[in-house]
Amino acid sequence: MTEQNKTSSSKARIKVSKNGPYLVSGKVPLTEKIITCDAEGIPSKWSESKKYPMQENYTLCRCGQSGHKPFCDGTHVKMKFEGTETASGRSSMEQARKIAGPTLELNDVEVLCASARFCHRGGEIWDMVPKSDDPKARKTAIDDAGDCPSGRLVLHERKTGEAIEPSFEQSIVLVEDPRAGVSGPIWVRGGIPIESAEDKVYEVRNRVTLCRCGKSLNKPFCDSSHYPE
Repeated sequence: MTEQNKTSSSKARIKVSKNGPYLVSGKVPLTEKIITCDAEGIPSKWSESKKYPMQENYTLCRCGQSGHKPFCDGTHVKMKFEGTETASGRSSMEQARKIAGPTLELNDVEVLCASARFCHRGGEIWDMVPKSDDPKARKTAIDDAGDCPSGRLVLHERKTGEAIEPSFEQSIVLVEDPRAGVSGPIWVRGGIPIESAEDKVYEVRNRVTLCRCGKSLNKPFCDSSHYPE
């Protein structure tokens, strides 16, 4: 599957409003998923915890202070939320650090990290890629990269250059991270176009994460500012 999902031609869309919420249109399914960890605290799987009723349009809180989360209740106006978008606008390929292995190549865009931590499951993904001629290491790397919600980590077949991507329908997932004691980002899946407040469409990708704590320095994208390090 290619990096950009073919369904991006549908009516689904996310508009970043100026110093306000995300405006979601096109009847995009909204669910909540929990990062489930093992006994050592390493994420092991995604667990679905909630499905929201289908709506044609809805607004998602961007400032992190709404009393009606995940939806906007106008609190951003009262608190004078400063939501200026600071993302560079460069493509993920332009920003990626590349790590090549025998059968896989990893594109790592660190600025997009959302601290979901699946990259540590079964061993560090950065150690697995150089060993990808071993079937176990290759599978671990593919599984770990596929569970990265932000698309920071994208694997490609070394021979063909084809991206190895999970298959997603267009949908939005609210990430919850009880082990870390925080709510994570908004996980946008399936190639939904995201338009800036200045009417610029960001690179359309199969998976990205949007900030919903209001603290990211790479707005509108998550940069792990929610994570208690």
